[in-house]
Amino acid sequence: MAILSIKSVQPEKYKDTGLSKKELLEMWRKMVLIRKFEEKVEELFLIKKLLKGPAHLYIGEEAVATGVISALTNDDVIVSHYRGHGHALARGVPPRYIMAELFGKATGTCKGVGGSMHSPKYPELNLMYATAIVGSGIPIATGMALAIKMKKENRVVTAFFGDGAVNSGAFHEGVNMAAIWKVPLLLVCENNQYAISMRADKATAGPGIANRAEAYGITGAVVDGNDVIAVYMAAKDLIQRIKNGEGPMLLECRTYRIKGHGVYDQAQYRPQEEVEFWKKRDPILLYKDWLIKSGVATEEELKEQERKVQEEVEEAVSFAEQSPMLSLNELSNFVYA
Repeated sequence: MAILSIKSVQPEKYKDTGLSKKELLEMWRKMVLIRKFEEKVEELFLIKKLLKGPAHLYIGEEAVATGVISALTNDDVIVSHYRGHGHALARGVPPRYIMAELFGKATGTCKGVGGSMHSPKYPELNLMYATAIVGSGIPIATGMALAIKMKKENRVVTAFFGDGAVNSGAFHEGVNMAAIWKVPLLLVCENNQYAISMRADKATAGPGIANRAEAYGITGAVVDGNDVIAVYMAAKDLIQRIKNGEGPMLLECRTYRIKGHGVYDQAQYRPQEEVEFWKKRDPILLYKDWLIKSGVATEEELKEQERKVQEEVEEAVSFAEQSPMLSLNELSNFVYA
């Protein structure tokens, strides 16, 4: 099967994206929202000490969630993972509900009992599941896609996972079955170059993760995961192929997590020059430059949008702080086995 390399669209040809100016600006808003939200979460953990427990920030990867999810319809299903705040925000989950989950409040997406790693769950928007176990969402997403195929529905399931997941049994078993059954599944590998402290190129043999698609007889594609337009175009193309009955597809988005693995990880195992290189390729800075050069927006208009987003994040914190805790009497209502 083919290994596709998806290119971006030049600013002066922005109409080739098929997106309106309003849609392009909405993608900008979502990327900025993810960044501001995650920066606030880091502050609440490390400076204000209001949050405790595990949390994995999406800073630096905003173009992946925004690009892929913008290419989906509202009926398409998403399976997220422990670094999933960005998926939820890109899907349109109100920031206040995600923040409330981090605070352990009853108004959270999991009523405060799931925490950060399970917060990207919002069935109202077909964000069906978020798992803390590396790669475990892949076989679950395969089962969901099989159900959709059996019902003959024109929908796609998208499973997000990191580069560390591709060396797990769940990846092999899930992708293998998805390929055998030819289910409508988009496999999105967010290759942020590190599985905790292990570099991807030291842990994964072969020329690239997308190339693994050939072993399963499916189509793979690789894209610059810091270029939101390229990610969108790639996802749009693969989703259409899937809905045309071509079976599952694997999309490798090559990006970089600017922060450590978790909120408390200072990532001292990474060379500083590497971090600085990727900071210069910040997906938000790249897209800001693209929008200005395309004439879609001015720098002043984008700054005003940033200001509004910051207000939205501050409101989310206030909402979370003022929300009630779940009553202990209700805990048994959410036990199913």
